[in-house]
Amino acid sequence: MTDPDLLTPPFDTKIAVAVRDDLATWQRLNVTAFLTSGIAAALPELVGDAYADADGQAYLPLLGMPVLVFEAPAPVLTAARERAVRRGLRLAVYTADMFGTGHDAANRAAVQAVPGAALDLVGVAVHGPKNGVDKVLKGARLHP
Repeated sequence: MTDPDLLTPPFDTKIAVAVRDDLATWQRLNVTAFLTSGIAAALPELVGDAYADADGQAYLPLLGMPVLVFEAPAPVLTAARERAVRRGLRLAVYTADMFGTGHDAANRAAVQAVPGAALDLVGVAVHGPKNGVDKVLKGARLHP
């Protein structure tokens, strides 16, 4: 059972994903899915209870709060990563190199091979206090 106060509006925290504005649609969706899974995996307290329909068919639980999706040019994503790190916020990253890998270990190796400030970011996801997340994503705009 999850903490109902944590997952009941108004929320004290925010989950946001920002993807690079020059990605193909399939890439934007893929990056958003991967990054959101990082937030759910690292912060299981943000996941609600399982679902079931009226027939009793069970479904997997979902994040218990909205995920805001933004788009931004590459320099804004780089700045967002730096601000999130400086603020100590939980952060997930997806880099352009990860499009060329075929599995999780290769993804981690691709990120580990590059210093943080030089990562070719195509997406970031962050969770934290609302105002902190807003400051981290300064310059990004809500995805259309």
